[in-house]
Amino acid sequence: MKKPATKSKLNELLIHWPKGTVVAQNWVREQGISRQLAERYRQSNWIQRIGRGVYTRTGDEVDILGAIYTLQAQLHIPAHVGGKTALELQGYAHFLPMGELPVVHLYGRPGHPLPAWFRRRQWGSRLRFHLVQLFPTKPDIGIIKMSQGQYSVRLSAPERAVFELVDSVPDEQPFEGAQLLTENLTTLRPELVQELLEACRSVKVKRLFLYFAEKCGHAWLKQINFRQVDLGRGNRVIARGGRLDLKYQITVPEESSRDIP
Repeated sequence: MKKPATKSKLNELLIHWPKGTVVAQNWVREQGISRQLAERYRQSNWIQRIGRGVYTRTGDEVDILGAIYTLQAQLHIPAHVGGKTALELQGYAHFLPMGELPVVHLYGRPGHPLPAWFRRRQWGSRLRFHLVQLFPTKPDIGIIKMSQGQYSVRLSAPERAVFELVDSVPDEQPFEGAQLLTENLTTLRPELVQELLEACRSVKVKRLFLYFAEKCGHAWLKQINFRQVDLGRGNRVIARGGRLDLKYQITVPEESSRDIP
């Protein structure tokens, strides 16, 4: 007996639907499913609507990465996972202990707001959305794709992620915590670090990044051409009440070790 057309379409929809993700109405339509047919699937409890024009599979567990996939791949919103979260996902930092909601750092661009369905749902995480533009002339520099089972998300490579992390010092990330995380970054690619240093518009971020790297004694730092990096002029206050590091002209906590020679 021939299968009903609606049943066949449902099977095709579920086959192509990446497990653990949200799907948007435009993607559903591309699979040959009209809005009316999607509503019938919802009434039959095959899928669930979690917001205007977005669905999850009934019984499927979707975390924030599965929702970020939809922002990137289906809604084409220029947002990526960055900073400490990107370092965590790539094994350079540790997640919070069990029982605590992790902070997920998502970086976007002005003029591209997050949809209401994404903002209003908790996803088992605390979202921190950044609109800071560290690399205005090269907005996609150092952004890679990382597989998450049946789908992938765009996130910062470790080289870019540490720049984003340093940008959050000291307002969100403690000075000492950022330095400890930088200690793990022994295998950064110097050619990408060089490109990021030249493209970064924040003098504070560049100076503090280099300060941390030099304090940690990373070998890749020897391959950086400092003559091509604009470190600006004048002092920058990072640790209020701290001492001035003479080489990079930034204030650092008093308990930090002596000036870099």
